[in-house]
Amino acid sequence: MGSSSTIVKFSLILALKYLLVANALNNTTNSFSHKADSFPIDTNFIFPSPLPNWPQGGDFATGELDLGGLKVQQISEFHKIWSTKGEGPNDAIATFFEPFIPDGFSMLGSYAQPNNRPLFGWTLVAKAADNSSDILKQPTDYTLVWSNGNNSIFNPAYFWLPIPPDGYKSLGLVVTTAPGKPSLDKIKCVRSNFTADAEIDDWIWGNVYGLRPKIRGAGAQGVSVGTFSLQSDVLSLSCLINTNPNYTTGKLNGFQMETLFQAYAPYIYFHPKEKYLPSSVEWFFNNGALLYTKGQESNPVRVESGGLNLPTGGSDDGLYWLDLPTEDEAEHWVKSGDLLSAEAYVHFKPVLGGTFTDIQVWMFYPFNGHAIAKLGFINRMSLGRAGEHVGDWEHVTLHVSNFDGALCKVYFSQHSGGRWVDITQLQFQSGNRFVWYASRNGHAGNHEAGTFLQGPGNGVGIRNDWEKSDKVVDTGASFVVVATELEAEVVAEPVWLGYERKWGPTKDYDTAAEVRRAKKWLPGELKKALEGLVKLLDELFGMEGPTGPKLKKNWSGDELI
Repeated sequence: MGSSSTIVKFSLILALKYLLVANALNNTTNSFSHKADSFPIDTNFIFPSPLPNWPQGGDFATGELDLGGLKVQQISEFHKIWSTKGEGPNDAIATFFEPFIPDGFSMLGSYAQPNNRPLFGWTLVAKAADNSSDILKQPTDYTLVWSNGNNSIFNPAYFWLPIPPDGYKSLGLVVTTAPGKPSLDKIKCVRSNFTADAEIDDWIWGNVYGLRPKIRGAGAQGVSVGTFSLQSDVLSLSCLINTNPNYTTGKLNGFQMETLFQAYAPYIYFHPKEKYLPSSVEWFFNNGALLYTKGQESNPVRVESGGLNLPTGGSDDGLYWLDLPTEDEAEHWVKSGDLLSAEAYVHFKPVLGGTFTDIQVWMFYPFNGHAIAKLGFINRMSLGRAGEHVGDWEHVTLHVSNFDGALCKVYFSQHSGGRWVDITQLQFQSGNRFVWYASRNGHAGNHEAGTFLQGPGNGVGIRNDWEKSDKVVDTGASFVVVATELEAEVVAEPVWLGYERKWGPTKDYDTAAEVRRAKKWLPGELKKALEGLVKLLDELFGMEGPTGPKLKKNWSGDELI
């Protein structure tokens, strides 16, 4: 009987434990289920500080722009239509929205965004400036271009392409959760002379991509609508075009430019072990920078203050280049840069038909340090002089909406390329000013600390190390507007900006030879891995000293992606 009682007690204890575990599992499951139903996109992104009251002047930050008879507003308030259940960028799902339409305006297309970030998007709505105008017309019909209706009873979606009347273009899709066609007055098509060719932009989810104008850069008239497309030949969607000449060149005045930059001016943080810091261009000149002339290499001349003796005009023809002073002590001194003198060189340019302003922030470094590799278990391996060169120009670009003055995204240059980073991923401090990390030795930009390898993968590549330290530049406290392509303001460009030759000599070392010296004691497999980085090193750092900002393709063109 005692044995039976013990068994019963033991069984009761097991049952109780089972119930407790089951309850815990249920709670955990419910917790995860709740988490799966709650995404960052459920929360709107809000700047750390309210946007300032922008200085008056022109139509900047008035909320509405006239594209030459077609008025547009940028809408960031949305009504949710449908969320996916499949994979997207960073394993996120996506959500599709319709904008809230102000009285008198019409929708041009739906908006879509991955769910792995807070909602911070926009799409344009439009109306004709003249009520009697025929710039906008409703579609004649719809074509169903995608649906999961046959496979998803509980989460159906239907993507509809508006069929425009003759002489008109569609700029976006309509998303529904029912199989019936949308009403014809749901969306408007735009007369062809107000449209431009479009191409796909960032991947959103599945076969869904954002849309952007094919032709971009300073003065380009194409206008992004904020809609999306499917990567499919079936679709033929367009962007808008600005036919108003007052907006193709922009209209910010000097006070607006200064206020706009100071509202978002980045803090640049350098690695605690960084040896090659930035300086002002003037400090570089005043501390012994030399100008060389082809054929007279034995007789360089010192660069005068302000670069007054630099050759301007012409082209990058190899006839002239800059270099460090020849005395060892002075060379070492100038290589190190001077953080106290460092200043940001700012360039304003209108983009996307004057609906946005790009603010390029350029930093000069007298010297770019050697590359460091990671080779499997070897975390940090110096590659001799490989990657070194005199003169280094790096920049970020702030992409600002002219509708409300809001910063939307930032481009970080990284050696020979770079990437756009969404505003929701930035680190802010001192209000709405963001952090710009510069990598150790190479000064590649990034929005967060960490290590990134450029190379074949599998633990092999060139290291980009970003870390905060007390080495920092406050660009808002030390900047110069050196150029603007905004018609309302003329800026006196410094002489050195018109210098169109190299800011450093062609390197005097062989990358392959430097790598051979570095790999001398490596085992066979790692030697092969290191050899594979030789071409990458030359692609990233180049064979010659860099040209100045004005000769970069992205000075007046679109940022490389």
